Amino acid sequence: MSQSGMNSAERKSVAGLSSIFALRMMGLFLILPVFSTYAHGLDGAALHPELVGIALGAYGLTQALFQIPFGMMSDKFGRKPVIAAGMFIFAMGSVIAALSTSIEGVLLGRIIQGSGAVAAAVIALTADLTREEYRTKAMASIGITIGLSFAVSMAVAPMLNHWVGVPGIFALTAALALLSILVLYFVVPDPVKSSHHSDSEVTTGMFKQVFRHEQLIRLDIGVLVLHTSLTALFVVLPLVLANPKLELLAQSEQWKLYLPVMLLAFVLMVPLIIVAEAKRKMKQIFLFSIALLMVGCALLASMHGSLWWVSLALLLFFVGFNTLEASLPSLVSKYAPAGAKGTAIGVFNTSQFFGAFIGGVLGGFLYDPLTENFALVFWVVFTMLGVWWLVALFMKQPPYLATITLRVEMDSDDEAKRMTAHLLAISGVEEVMVIREEQSAYCKIDKKIIEQDILVQAAAEKV
Repeated sequence: MSQSGMNSAERKSVAGLSSIFALRMMGLFLILPVFSTYAHGLDGAALHPELVGIALGAYGLTQALFQIPFGMMSDKFGRKPVIAAGMFIFAMGSVIAALSTSIEGVLLGRIIQGSGAVAAAVIALTADLTREEYRTKAMASIGITIGLSFAVSMAVAPMLNHWVGVPGIFALTAALALLSILVLYFVVPDPVKSSHHSDSEVTTGMFKQVFRHEQLIRLDIGVLVLHTSLTALFVVLPLVLANPKLELLAQSEQWKLYLPVMLLAFVLMVPLIIVAEAKRKMKQIFLFSIALLMVGCALLASMHGSLWWVSLALLLFFVGFNTLEASLPSLVSKYAPAGAKGTAIGVFNTSQFFGAFIGGVLGGFLYDPLTENFALVFWVVFTMLGVWWLVALFMKQPPYLATITLRVEMDSDDEAKRMTAHLLAISGVEEVMVIREEQSAYCKIDKKIIEQDILVQAAAEKV
């Protein structure tokens, strides 16, 4: 993502905060393809095999519960102290998981890992350190970093597992978390001023509006199903690949599967995103991507005895997954009312983390290590995705509008009202919310009709 137009301080801020996000998310993603085979050998796992899936998804529960409160605490106590505390909590959870020899101990570590929910606070700090007109680019850069960290983690995790084992990976994630604290204080600049940004942070007064928005609720349900599917799938997929009866791929060799699949899936995702955005075929690509997930799961359920079919199934699944992972936040931004984007994204992210937890629980209880009923989990996920496809079928075509934030100077509510009318009168501006306390105007515009620079000039005018 180009950061052209940003000054050096903004570029440094975005680079530092993106690396913090990447270090933390790699700490979570690295476990995904290797955890199940390791966890089934822990003390207590044979007696309670369902705890394997629960432990895999447990971080999602505490992440969902704490990410909005952490963002609010950063408004009160400062961005950097809250982020540092969250990363330290994450590191402590990683250490506990690394040292534990029982499934219960690892479960506790995963719960503590998720409790360091710093995502909202990092986004808020990003907003503090970037000007309004470049904030969308900054957030997009962070989003791309998360996607890359996922792809890299999937490819390198099997190799790391071969070299240092899962306890070593947990220890590495602890080190990465502590390293991110150093990045926070020695690379990321201090904000001149921390203030609330409705385009980036949760605003409690917007909850009612967001929860009553039918299309946003559909997207929240969708991302919950998406991450339920991913986590449930990885409760059993590593066991399929390493199963001695199937003789598909030794765990140390699984990077040979994940690396080309993730690279090719990323390449194939790009034209789908271009068609969705540039050709305004968002709903069609959305439905197509869910269908790819379904086909991938159906192949895994029926053909998991063949490495070639598993490879094709994973490729289809991750083309669909990557496309949806990139397009769902964009859809939230398109549907969210002006000024409510931060709240809509906060609720959306909470749904995503709950999905990871539900997927772990679902996979844990469905999979029976005695019968090795791999197909059952895949078919259940297939069915969930089918229901989601039907729900998405009746989704409205999204408004192809971008949300931008403008700096405005106002001394009274009357000026705010005049500025609202002034901006709404410009062709291509569909919706405006001016918040005097933030000295900001949140606009939804059609970029095919109006350029952002014109609005920046209009916002600087006295009305």
